[in-house]
Amino acid sequence: MVFTDRITAADVPKMPAEYQDLLRRVLTIQADAEIGGPNVYTERWLLKAPNADAMYRLARIVAEEIDHYRKFAVLLAPLGVDARPLLHRAPEQRFIEAFRYVDPPSWADVAAFCALIDRVGRFQVEEFYNSSYLPFDEVLPPIMQEEVGHVYFGIQQLKELCQTPEGKAEAQAAVRRWLPRALDMFGRSDSRRDERFIYWGLKHRTNAQARQEYFTEVADMLIDLGLEVPDPTTDRHFL
Repeated sequence: MVFTDRITAADVPKMPAEYQDLLRRVLTIQADAEIGGPNVYTERWLLKAPNADAMYRLARIVAEEIDHYRKFAVLLAPLGVDARPLLHRAPEQRFIEAFRYVDPPSWADVAAFCALIDRVGRFQVEEFYNSSYLPFDEVLPPIMQEEVGHVYFGIQQLKELCQTPEGKAEAQAAVRRWLPRALDMFGRSDSRRDERFIYWGLKHRTNAQARQEYFTEVADMLIDLGLEVPDPTTDRHFL
């Protein structure tokens, strides 16, 4: 059995401590991830994109990610959590390892980041749909639409890179760098907390289920691009 009620922010203080802790945790990590992404690549690559169209689109993506952070910060406020310290925290302090990596070496890294890491973001946001926490419903539709756009931008940039042997090699190298980090973002397959998120209606899939669905989707994308699919078992949590 799982918890099927839908509650508001005003209901949270009446909920068991476990529910409150899990809700604050998932919202804090999500807010940290939303602002963590732009910190990975913006400083080096925003004004070094290959053309004005890519530069403009990347600027839009950065603005949208910051707005996603703002939306999750608003959800955290009634729960007594101040998200402002997340804005300027050092990379090594980010909750998720993928966001501790800064200054990626190539434009292909930016493309792979959007195609792979933002795709994880889309998977994570999907978990909140029809969750037990009703306020999610107000912010998720535009966030999901924009995350899908970020992924599409990454795919298009990878596709353009793959038009030349040099670009294809850069794209393949970037995928090898970022796919293990993306797979790792789903967390441990044997996580006890994972089961409690599902019990309380804050997630729908186990970490292992979501990771496998993600990898299947990514493998199809890479094959369509003519890129090799890295061995997923190199990720410490895949098996």
